[in-house]
Amino acid sequence: MLTEERRTRIIEIVNEKKAVSVNELVELLDTSAATIRRDINELNRSHKLIKVFGGATSISAKDVITKEDAVKQKAQKNVTEKGNISRYAASLIQDNDFVYIDAGTTTLAMLEYINNHKAKYITNGVVHARILMEKGLEVIMIGGRLKASTEAVVGPDCTEFIRKYHFTKAFMGTNGISVFAGFTTPDADEAMIKTAAIRHAYKSFILADHSKFDEVNSVTFAEIGDCTIITDKLPSKEYMNNTTVKICSE
Repeated sequence: MLTEERRTRIIEIVNEKKAVSVNELVELLDTSAATIRRDINELNRSHKLIKVFGGATSISAKDVITKEDAVKQKAQKNVTEKGNISRYAASLIQDNDFVYIDAGTTTLAMLEYINNHKAKYITNGVVHARILMEKGLEVIMIGGRLKASTEAVVGPDCTEFIRKYHFTKAFMGTNGISVFAGFTTPDADEAMIKTAAIRHAYKSFILADHSKFDEVNSVTFAEIGDCTIITDKLPSKEYMNNTTVKICSE
């Protein structure tokens, strides 16, 4: 099969399946993994698909989310589910933990259930820091540029700040979860901070309700196996084959 013919077929397969692994393409096209990876790299550069860890996803507008709602809008969605998820997440905090709490509405809901005064907390969420302080908890607020839409501190200064610390647990939000694309967000600055926090945490948890699954945003900040997912329900068992999942339905 000629190169252009093979690459055209790869685009067709990706658009049809929405996401595909290198191994699947190897079997479908009877081509080496090295060749498939080169094809994916070139098609990614020409904006015909999105290269992700272990494969590729569709680049069509309906599949890739590039913008996000403001905090007030997101806070009104799936309130019960977020409550169940955040209650369980808060129960994981132990004495002497050094906890990173990501900005976001699910992690914000988690604050209601946090009562461990022996643990220490650090966050890039402005509202998160205020609530933790008002509860009498020891909290560090990360410095950097304030992003109004998410009320989060972002930017290179924030990332450098995080690199000084080592967390026992990190509780993270996400805009999308995909087996192939991993955990994603529309904002490159926020992705940078999320990645830094996860890399500096002994154990990382993604707090996400069912609406976040099979969604792909512009930037991957962690691979699917990097974090334990705490959610209310799963769209498919495929996720459990790739990472640890805790389902909180009540």
